[in-house]
Amino acid sequence: MSKGSDAPLRERPVLGVDAVGGGVVVRLGGELDLYNADQVRAALAAATDDSPAFLVVDLSQVEFVDSTALSVFIEARSKLGEGALRLAAPQLETMRALKVSGLDRHLAVFDDVDAAVAG
Repeated sequence: MSKGSDAPLRERPVLGVDAVGGGVVVRLGGELDLYNADQVRAALAAATDDSPAFLVVDLSQVEFVDSTALSVFIEARSKLGEGALRLAAPQLETMRALKVSGLDRHLAVFDDVDAAVAG
């Protein structure tokens, strides 16, 4: 990339937000870390504003997640009822971060979005 280019250095982490039944699916992608955690936080907060029955976070396109981004998931969970935050389709590196942090035992993790929506 040439110096002075107006193109962003990184892709935006929030790929889309869709209403599904009584819930919301937020699709994330790329690297989730300190530098874009505020964007992820804002998207999850907006998704919880109307108190959906569930919030699915689609992680299928996430390549990396750090502790800052993991804490954003905990914040979102605190705004919802028990079991309402559902993580879907974490790839190998994301699943490793969830296991190392112990969050895989505290957050509902599903193999894919359809399973997470079904609950």
